[in-house]
Amino acid sequence: MENEYLINACSGQGIDVIEGQNVTVIDVEGGQVADFFAECTGNPNEFLSTAVTIDCNESVRLHIGDYIYSNLYHPMFQIICDEVGEHDLLFPCCRPEMYDFFYKNGAGHPNCFDNINQSLEENRPIIQPVNLFMHTTIGEDGKVSINQPVSKAGNKIVLQAKMNMRLAIAACSVSESNCNSQNCSAIKVAIEG
Repeated sequence: MENEYLINACSGQGIDVIEGQNVTVIDVEGGQVADFFAECTGNPNEFLSTAVTIDCNESVRLHIGDYIYSNLYHPMFQIICDEVGEHDLLFPCCRPEMYDFFYKNGAGHPNCFDNINQSLEENRPIIQPVNLFMHTTIGEDGKVSINQPVSKAGNKIVLQAKMNMRLAIAACSVSESNCNSQNCSAIKVAIEG
């Protein structure tokens, strides 16, 4: 059985998954980032942690076979298919303060921080998602650059859930930079198993 969700540009979606299900995230038009976050069903104090994921995998990159971990060092997902190979573990959700800092336009700007919090019906002060399809590079001087995504229309990543969770996924709202190829578009999610 498969359920599909279309997350429109600059919006978010909450989705319940159970252990063993596959979560397929698809870049519908290409060049679009999906902010991907999750918390353990029944325990919102256990949630996806990019810092722990970097620690456990000993890498700032994700590869097929790698796990994405919770803040309590438990595996939440395993990557079983990846057609893109470029994802970001460093950047937080875009939020009004970020838009004000860089672009002076935060008031009323759609943002992943609010979209994920609304999808979870929560008010988390900080959200560090896996930024699927986001293409960042780190220079020898440590400078981090945001580049245009390399994902093409229909490209996907498939993650297998390792516990029961509530997902919160946002189609990123940044049109002011290369983050989403300067044009926000939709993300599709399929849950099967």
